[in-house]
Amino acid sequence: MKLISSLLLLVTLSTSIAANENESENEKAEPWLERLATSLQTLNFSTSFVVVKNNQAEPYHWFHGLDENGHELEILSLLNGPRRDVLRKQGIVSYIEPELPPYSVTSQQITGPIPAVFRGDITALGKNYDFVSVGRSRVLGRPAQLIRIVSKDPHRYGHWLWLDQKTGMLLKLALVTRSGQLLEQIQFTHLDITADISESLQQLQQTTLPKVIEIPDGYQEQVLQWQVKWLPDGFVQLNANRHRISSTKQPVEFMLFNDGLVDVSVYVNPSEDNQRATDYVMDGATLVLNQVVKGFEVSVVGKIPAITAKAIADSVVLLPNSTP
Repeated sequence: MKLISSLLLLVTLSTSIAANENESENEKAEPWLERLATSLQTLNFSTSFVVVKNNQAEPYHWFHGLDENGHELEILSLLNGPRRDVLRKQGIVSYIEPELPPYSVTSQQITGPIPAVFRGDITALGKNYDFVSVGRSRVLGRPAQLIRIVSKDPHRYGHWLWLDQKTGMLLKLALVTRSGQLLEQIQFTHLDITADISESLQQLQQTTLPKVIEIPDGYQEQVLQWQVKWLPDGFVQLNANRHRISSTKQPVEFMLFNDGLVDVSVYVNPSEDNQRATDYVMDGATLVLNQVVKGFEVSVVGKIPAITAKAIADSVVLLPNSTP
């Protein structure tokens, strides 16, 4: 508990220091974000971080590097509880999870707590977010630059990034409301940047990854009976499919949307209830909304405000000529 309290205090301390140290207030945020992308793609590093939310801390270990041919290697491991590892090399990402056989997918990025867009052209988010260079502070014993990614509308949270002054590497990330309330943060606890890749990545080079799962053509672009009629500007559909919930075997229609930074998932399935009041569950910045209307349950999951999730859920409609 002392560790979590100390980590939460760091946001307040770092913000106050940044407000007082405006040495770099005239610097543009975009070059810092470009440095961040470069560091995440090209540096050989070993780092640990904790995701702090709901007075709990999830610890991770993260390795990244380039092999002799310039190909990226990456390992992300959750350190508490059952083993959870994500491995990446040469366009293949493998997942090792409890109660599931290991599997691989074709991808250039891993799925984890740190948004993948930070590795790419984050300035592409400029239509819906503003980038603000706030000032300097100190994180993990290193001089750091605070960059704020601020939503242009009330439908998204802000992302505050503390970047290493020397390398541009991410040192801390906080998700905050428009009023500045802290919802969730990622605090790095150590960072080693080396000339050569780590021993763990050397072992990954020699490892044969699990077989890649073949996704049938069109599986992620199915025509569904239900449709989301409203989303905040900038969100586009990435996936639409029908499948069965693993725990209940109940059929569900699933849609995944993304604005470049935030994912929003929408599920629609039959319910035993005809009507049920909307309920909300918060897990750090992640909101889970459930409501039942006319015998169908709609669930919305994402790092978005409750008012946004409710508007999305209320907009879900049955397409004409569809049979529920």
